[in-house]
Amino acid sequence: MHLAYPAVLAALLFCIGLYGVLARRNAILVLMSVELMLNAVNLNLVAFDVWLRDTLHSGQALTLFTIAIAAAEIGIGLAIVLAVYRNRGTSDIDRLRDTAETEDAEKLPDSADSADADGTEPTPGRTDEKTGKTKKAEATT
Repeated sequence: MHLAYPAVLAALLFCIGLYGVLARRNAILVLMSVELMLNAVNLNLVAFDVWLRDTLHSGQALTLFTIAIAAAEIGIGLAIVLAVYRNRGTSDIDRLRDTAETEDAEKLPDSADSADADGTEPTPGRTDEKTGKTKKAEATT
């Protein structure tokens, strides 16, 4: 068997997985795309192991190790996605934001009163009088 057949198939699988990671908004579909990319790498490992006729079968051993790591990764990834879905009600990646960006964030220190430990001034901001929260200064054109 020629090496080109599994190499082309692995390249196609990897490209489909890369497209899925970059274009999808659902976290579960992103995890499935990562798994598709890992399977493309596993196909290459086994194909090159057979083509090189390695006596130790290093490619196949590394493939088994990669499958075990992928199984652990998908288990932890699904647990995180389920926890986020329970808390936020969505698994849409674009709607997930860091807690520092929400309105419940702690009040940042006032820029006029404090300086960093290295002596530099903190980023300028303004404090909203009603809520007491510091907002970042917006650039004007």
